[in-house]
Amino acid sequence: MLKNYLIIAWRIALQRKLFTLINLLCISLTLLVLLVLTAMLENTFQPSGVEGKSPRMLQILTMLSYNDERGNSRHSPLGYKVITDYIKPLPSAELVAAVSLPESTTVYQADRTTDLLLRRADAAYWQILDFEVLSGRVPTAEDVAAGRFVLVLNQSTARQLFGQQQAVGQKLNVGGQQFEVIGVVADVLQLNSFADMWAPVSTYPSSDYQHQMWGNFTALILTRDAANFTAIKQELATAIVDFQFDDPAMWSNVTIWADTKLDIFARMLLQNNRQPDSGATTLLLLISVLMLLFMLLPALNLVNLNTGRMLERSTEIGVRKAFGASRQQLVWQFLVENLLLCSLGGLLGLAMAAAALGLIERSGVIPYLQVNINFTVFALGMLISMVFGLLSGIIPAWRIAKLDPVHALKGARR
Repeated sequence: MLKNYLIIAWRIALQRKLFTLINLLCISLTLLVLLVLTAMLENTFQPSGVEGKSPRMLQILTMLSYNDERGNSRHSPLGYKVITDYIKPLPSAELVAAVSLPESTTVYQADRTTDLLLRRADAAYWQILDFEVLSGRVPTAEDVAAGRFVLVLNQSTARQLFGQQQAVGQKLNVGGQQFEVIGVVADVLQLNSFADMWAPVSTYPSSDYQHQMWGNFTALILTRDAANFTAIKQELATAIVDFQFDDPAMWSNVTIWADTKLDIFARMLLQNNRQPDSGATTLLLLISVLMLLFMLLPALNLVNLNTGRMLERSTEIGVRKAFGASRQQLVWQFLVENLLLCSLGGLLGLAMAAAALGLIERSGVIPYLQVNINFTVFALGMLISMVFGLLSGIIPAWRIAKLDPVHALKGARR
């Protein structure tokens, strides 16, 4: 029976080419937007590759210092001293890394100057993140301890600065400091790994950063598994109870949250800086509702299109009912037709989404972007296609199946 439904559905699609084209475009364009957005969100909240350890990682991006009695409040990135004194000693942490946020700096060469983004990091940073090393090596604990002026470039920056020449071994003047390039890594766009080049944290012009409570640092905390997240958060809450400010008269309290990648973005978007709950559930619910609403708009249009298409087939319906076809059989036939059409639209949408993401990557609009449509996104796309099929097919199918055979054979539409 299902085979017959599929054969009929395919023939109907070929007979009504204009309607089929309109339906396919409506479905595929909607899925194009949804899948590109989903791929971007997955790359942000559950990255793979260089930040593939994110399921085992917490991050502290900022700290909130305040004194409610005096009305003082300061929300800023961490100082290096906070990481070394309060975060690195946490017992349940396997590794804790300190890395600066990207800082704009100027690279001086004989014939030109180039403005690039530089991060400074300790050795644990290179152990937590899995950069793809294309040539040379990355800094070691010995490099950091000795304060060696070594530099790692990403692939695009190495090509920009040296063209086809070998970058490893080259000397660069970065912000007035002389560095040697020791490695080249693949381009990557992630929250913790986005930069043009990296140097050891010990290469700052001054050692003042070691004593600062506020600064330009973020802390990455790697655990053995996600089950340790609760313990780390409790240990952090205990550690900052006796937080020592440089100016106790100005500041009396501090709030520091160790968050997952999703929690970080939820706090930034929803401004939940004083609450333990980051609002991640609310953020996901909001995204889901917006996607559902976006999906319903074309589904409603398809309902009208499908109703008109099915009414044109009233004579065919009357003949089938006269020969004993039940309402359920007719509904199933129309649903199969619509699901087949939506599945084709889903596959077309997936192909268009893959092409669009490739175009965005190559355009350089978002630097170093590398996003793939993986199996999860593919499955989501097909699920959305099936939902389209049900939403836009079941209502007109049930309505048409209720037609009286006599009126249907006469071409009546009621």
